[in-house]
Amino acid sequence: MISDDGRRVLLVHAHPDDESITTGGTIARYAAEGAHVTVVTCTLGEEGEIIPPGLQQLGAWASDQLGGYRAGELAAAGAALGWTEHRYLGGIGRWRDSGMAGTPSAEHPRAFVGGSVREQARQLLDILDELRPQVVVTYDSFGGYGHPDHIRAHEITMEAAARAESVRRVFHTVSSATATARGLAELREAGDDVPFRIPHDGELPTTPDEKISTVVDIGAQLDRKFAALAAHETQISVAENCFALSNGIAQPVPPAEYFVLASGPAEGAGTDLFGGLVP
Repeated sequence: MISDDGRRVLLVHAHPDDESITTGGTIARYAAEGAHVTVVTCTLGEEGEIIPPGLQQLGAWASDQLGGYRAGELAAAGAALGWTEHRYLGGIGRWRDSGMAGTPSAEHPRAFVGGSVREQARQLLDILDELRPQVVVTYDSFGGYGHPDHIRAHEITMEAAARAESVRRVFHTVSSATATARGLAELREAGDDVPFRIPHDGELPTTPDEKISTVVDIGAQLDRKFAALAAHETQISVAENCFALSNGIAQPVPPAEYFVLASGPAEGAGTDLFGGLVP
């Protein structure tokens, strides 16, 4: 059921947990405000590394049951964020996590990057035509940090959104260089209270602030974002003001999320994905 306020946003992510890491606060904010928020996940994240020792046998190298487990984590994250609905591209299990570039998992017959861009874009376009969002969010052309599945998600989203009648703006989710540096400085001040390695400035992938078009305040949604991050227990460890993936490197969580307007009118978009679009 589409929200009465008429605002509809659809976010395309490659794996379970990407939605919470990059756009969790934005999802929670617009959902709380009454917008219709849909998340599309392209794979089940079957090739992910696993943090809890007791869950290691779920991995692709063992029972290969991680994808199903992560589907449960994603549902819990969605409940924390309050999104309206969720879809898997092509249906659950249609496309498989391709793994990092150069790994054998990219050769799997269902690997996301091995599939047809045309078919995948058509699957996404069908969802767009059904739900008719005005705003679509995905990654930039580098996929944020170069993961092949993120890059493919970008490619099919840009193709599908360009053909969808309802879509008026497309945004790329990015990390602010300034906000990241500020967050890392605060973590260094916390010292031994941070249970992860604090990276050097420039170590985490970021975008120069002059390229950022839109800053969405998520200060009121930080609790929901952290709850969603914690739901992805196989992939994410959460501390008071930060989180870490399996590499144990601290990542700060700023009170805003950042976007680059990829297409559509810029007027009104400085602090609101819908600004100037919907009365």
